[in-house]
Amino acid sequence: MINAIDVRIRKFIAQNQTLTLATSQGEIPYCCSLFYAFEESEGLLFFMSSRESRHGKEMNLNSHISGTILNGEQSVLRLQGIQFSGEAFFLPKEMESKARKTYLQKFPIARLNPSELWYIRLDWIKMTDNTLGFGTKLIWERELAIHQAAS
Repeated sequence: MINAIDVRIRKFIAQNQTLTLATSQGEIPYCCSLFYAFEESEGLLFFMSSRESRHGKEMNLNSHISGTILNGEQSVLRLQGIQFSGEAFFLPKEMESKARKTYLQKFPIARLNPSELWYIRLDWIKMTDNTLGFGTKLIWERELAIHQAAS
């Protein structure tokens, strides 16, 4: 069960469309940029990418990922962004229809070059929101992540 993501974080994620994804193999990190669609009720980010891409291969070996989403604002006083961590998985067949519909609603052009669907299960989010006051941070953690960390 997901504990509620702060409405300000949900709104920010829903309004944006690209993320930077960090994966790793051994001790070598790697980053890439991806378009995503947000599934709010479960705190999932859907994205398309090949299993044969570098990040696809790395996620198959190590599903633990991190990333960022920024609003691209140039003014420091209006800057908003999130850092997140979670796990990335290749989408199982039973989730594919809903995920593909969600993704294609946001990015209809993806129909021209469809790729494999993945999802990121968000486990931790830190949002910096300078519109609420310089340096304001909002933190969210999935209950599951808290229990796993305590184990």
